[in-house]
Amino acid sequence: MVRKGDAKLIRELNRSIILDIIRKQGPISRAEISKVVQISPTTVASCINALMEDSLVMESGTGVSSGGRKPILVQLNPNDRFLIGVAVNASKITIAAFNLYATVQKKISHSLRNETYSDVCDFLITRLKDFLAGFEQKDNCLGISITFQGIVDANKGVVVYNPKLNMSNVSLKDKIEAALHIPTYIDNDTNGSLLAEKGYGHYQQAKNLIYVTIGDGVGASILVNDAIYRGYLGGAGEFGHTTINFNGPVCECGNIGCLENYVSWQATQSRIEEELSQGKQSILSDVLKKKGQLTIETFHQAVLQQDPLALSIMDNIAFYLGVGLVNIINLFNPEKIIVGGELANNNPYFIQKLNEFVLKHSLETHTENFEILPSSFGDDSEVIGAASVLLHDLFHSTIR
Repeated sequence: MVRKGDAKLIRELNRSIILDIIRKQGPISRAEISKVVQISPTTVASCINALMEDSLVMESGTGVSSGGRKPILVQLNPNDRFLIGVAVNASKITIAAFNLYATVQKKISHSLRNETYSDVCDFLITRLKDFLAGFEQKDNCLGISITFQGIVDANKGVVVYNPKLNMSNVSLKDKIEAALHIPTYIDNDTNGSLLAEKGYGHYQQAKNLIYVTIGDGVGASILVNDAIYRGYLGGAGEFGHTTINFNGPVCECGNIGCLENYVSWQATQSRIEEELSQGKQSILSDVLKKKGQLTIETFHQAVLQQDPLALSIMDNIAFYLGVGLVNIINLFNPEKIIVGGELANNNPYFIQKLNEFVLKHSLETHTENFEILPSSFGDDSEVIGAASVLLHDLFHSTIR
């Protein structure tokens, strides 16, 4: 028996499949699309007409004839429509406009260390209104896609738990849509980064991937047989809150000895300051005296300059994160692990140390052809990840 709504679902799936083929293989003829996706020419033609009406696809010349008239080719129309990607972490909000190839067209960041506002939602809505004011054709916006650290119910658009921003069960999707009247998507930040890798990165062919992010916090996203594993209540991937030391410090989540307390930027910054206060020699000492605070960028520069203290602390981070990664490798047996986030981006020394550790300590059967690799997008990985939540609904509904 065909359920009510099945025909509409099939049309939507066909549309996503055809649009993705056009994105990847265009310019391409309607007949070739029909062969590739094994959908009838009539259905393909109908879907393409609808996509052209929505300005998502356009005709682009003719192809080579195999006898008879030359076929008319179609391709993605990437710049007629746009979307907004928003990456929110504990220290800043980054807002960017993207075309349909996930290319950044405009980007701006706002610090979250400024305490002139009391509610992250109100602050975010104000910043989005300011950002959208720069676009003449707001109706061409396909949607707003926002990623947060912590536990997110992507289906309901609710930030379930984010201790760093003191958010609990916040219906952010409803709030944004009520204020801006634009379709809004919400997801966990690391899930977004994994979707970006699958859609646009260097690792699109892998079906069993794990993406780990390390910066303000530590999280993981798990791709199993080409589908994101979200867990029973959407809370899978809280890698930073796995316990590695029951005699360790109390974490903000209430547990003791969480991994995040040993490898996050906050933990790293505290350790650097403690070492310097004990008289350790480092170029970071001068930075702290001049600027009053350390940044991830200055820490990276010290690592690149092979500062002994910076290298020692980087080795320590690689050790603790490596312990966690060994457990992930032995548990999930992924093809690859991608490590992104502000502490890992543009840091080949760190990636090398992680590879050395996990190859030494993981099961041999699990590390054949295995490698830990950096993010495809570097410093833009978070905001491209945010945009990818919406883009994957558009192109890849099957892996959501």
